Amino acid sequence: MTLGGAPLRTRLLAFLCLALASCIPAHADDARSIEIGVLKFGTVSWVMDTIQANGFDKAEGITLDIVPLASTQATAVGLQGGSLDLVVTDWLWVSRERSSGADFSFVPFSTALGAIMVPPDSPIKTLADLKGKTLGVAGGPLDKSWLLIVAYALRTANIDLRTETTQEFGAPPLLAARAKRGQIDAVLNFWPYAARLEAVGFTQLIGLEDVVRELGAKGEVAMLGYVFNADWAKQNPLAIDGFVRAATRANELLATSDAEWDRLKPVMSANDPSFDEATFEALRRRFREGIPERQLTSEEADAKILYQFLRELGGTKLVGAGTELAPGTFWHGSAQ
Repeated sequence: MTLGGAPLRTRLLAFLCLALASCIPAHADDARSIEIGVLKFGTVSWVMDTIQANGFDKAEGITLDIVPLASTQATAVGLQGGSLDLVVTDWLWVSRERSSGADFSFVPFSTALGAIMVPPDSPIKTLADLKGKTLGVAGGPLDKSWLLIVAYALRTANIDLRTETTQEFGAPPLLAARAKRGQIDAVLNFWPYAARLEAVGFTQLIGLEDVVRELGAKGEVAMLGYVFNADWAKQNPLAIDGFVRAATRANELLATSDAEWDRLKPVMSANDPSFDEATFEALRRRFREGIPERQLTSEEADAKILYQFLRELGGTKLVGAGTELAPGTFWHGSAQ
């Protein structure tokens, strides 16, 4: 017997196949599109631009949808609300969120941290020289870089910078500008702003890379990383693995190719009227120094050490209810 020109058995088989397919949810990896929240003019955008310009995303069968945002708070809200798949933030935030029941996870992005910078010809040569001085601090009293510097000063110089300096907390560009005008004696700033100060003659009193080693880390620690929902990553293993490989290829290119940095210059200089060759070279050098090179297990072990210093100095306001780095903070793959 036939139906509509085809054997009935064939038509019934086709119908059953369609019915079965409608009962099976489409795999999330079918699209492999990743919504990525990045700060406008931030260093993450350099990596994303490198990925896209060189086709590293296409080679992995993924599509990056870059969403420029104005603040780290906006990126966190987007990730928490599900409108973003991936952002860049620190493992301390991830651990705190996991301690509260969230399921975010972290892949290292950069070991570049920050530094205390002093003006040209400054009399400040050691941490002890900061006594009685005004110190600009990017962020607030609970900023992780500030607390790590406090811990370092207590351990190495028996100085409590919280009581023996006058702190001026504020936004990184504002503090950099005040330092240039001589309105503060020194400034602890994030690495891109420290690099810009270096380009105009400021010198580094101490960098966070040295601080973390004194506090027990075995190497330079990637505080910042790509952060995403672990459940999303497990449902999209091809997407997240492809993204990590693409980001790694971008880092390899940026570590070795001056021509790629020349291509990036317009991206780096956007909205920066003071951008010049010295600034470019300082940013390139510091970015390259911050490309992670260690095994994930080493990064995680050092994060656990630094977590305890941050917990002691920042308390629950900083780390939440956790007493140690939350399990699962570092992403070890979809089989973890």
